Amino acid sequence: MVKFNRLLFMSALFLIWFSACSMQEKDFDPRPAHQWQTLGDGAWCWFSDPRAIYYQGEKEQSYVGWVDTVGNIIIASYDHQSGDIEKFILHEKLQRDDHNVPSILVRPDGRLLVFYSKHGGDEFYTRLSRNPESVAEWYPVRTLPLNENEIYADSLLRDYTYSHPFQLSAENNRTFLFWRGINRKPCVSISEDGGENWSKGKIVIRPDDIYKHRRPYVKYFSNDEDKIYLSFTDGHPRKEPENSIYYACYQQGAFYRADGSKITDFAKIPFKPLDADVVYNARETRVRAWVWDIATDRKGRPVILYTRLPDFKDHRYHYAIWNGHQWLDHEIVAGGGWFPQTLAGKRESERHYSAGLVLDRADPSVVYLSRPVNGVFEIERWQTSDMGKSWQSTPVTRQSKYDNVRPFVSWNAPQTIKPRLFWMTNLNYIHYSNYASLIRMDMPIVP
Repeated sequence: MVKFNRLLFMSALFLIWFSACSMQEKDFDPRPAHQWQTLGDGAWCWFSDPRAIYYQGEKEQSYVGWVDTVGNIIIASYDHQSGDIEKFILHEKLQRDDHNVPSILVRPDGRLLVFYSKHGGDEFYTRLSRNPESVAEWYPVRTLPLNENEIYADSLLRDYTYSHPFQLSAENNRTFLFWRGINRKPCVSISEDGGENWSKGKIVIRPDDIYKHRRPYVKYFSNDEDKIYLSFTDGHPRKEPENSIYYACYQQGAFYRADGSKITDFAKIPFKPLDADVVYNARETRVRAWVWDIATDRKGRPVILYTRLPDFKDHRYHYAIWNGHQWLDHEIVAGGGWFPQTLAGKRESERHYSAGLVLDRADPSVVYLSRPVNGVFEIERWQTSDMGKSWQSTPVTRQSKYDNVRPFVSWNAPQTIKPRLFWMTNLNYIHYSNYASLIRMDMPIVP
């Protein structure tokens, strides 16, 4: 009996030690932002995904895209074995605007296919790498006239902003490309041959036109097999005092709600926001919102991050998860106010720009976010064990001189590798077209 109790005691000590070691592996050694490595100067918005993606083929690399301070569209590779970084300018001086960040798709053959445009540009660009798992050489820039569709002959606005590519293995690697296009509505096009040819663009979501060019904002996620998940708004919170959050999922030629009920067939799009799941109803609270991220947990249940904006200087970070029966919605923490540095005597034009939050797709119980600490926006890791009811936090940056905003976790990146977390350090961010920022990553600078 004594030996048995001693065995239990030793086992308990081992479990405590193992749990502590596991937590230490996941935690960061917090430090000022300037002590984390940088990929280069530049910025990104929080739409157009993925901005960073992990892929293991013959090599083990992460690929990251951004817009530098003169408007170059940049892509970089980070080799997780050697630590080598290689960069390539996809488009020289396209436009100094952080909305132009490229999205990255790794095809089954290991070659990279990227998409980008000017903010509200009249052309949509794509480039394909010449070699698998390499950013060194690329085929020439192609333009995709995806907004040209006679179905929408009455459309007066056909510009391009944002891009989100996905490839579904269960549909013979059919490629779906989403963007904001015709009348500034979310649109989609399909390629059956890996991005060589594309169908004419179709509007996916069309809210009631209570004002001209009402534009839902959408975050997307895919399991890369058979589903594409969408979370979206009625429009821009600047123009929508009752901006709500919605959810839909594409699978096998149709769109569905979280409970599996059908919204509509793909052939019959667009659908209205109210046809989908209402995750957060701002018509009831009279507090506008904006979507930030979407993923699924290990049971395949959708998880959504969004901000509630009761006041321009009071942005609230929220975590919503489908529990199999209903949407659960909890506040994580207050996120402060807007982060752009408003010039003296000027009125801030982007008062709904939160510092940002993102899900860790390897474990969506983990959220990385930016909030003000001692007057500076810092990056923190937050985790819940009860579907968002309670949270524990660990700092990533602290005692920084400059704001750290818009964190992003590399898609498909296992939790055991670094870098996998990226963010912006703002030396000076006045506007999305006037910034001096750095792209940081969770690799400490070795003295």
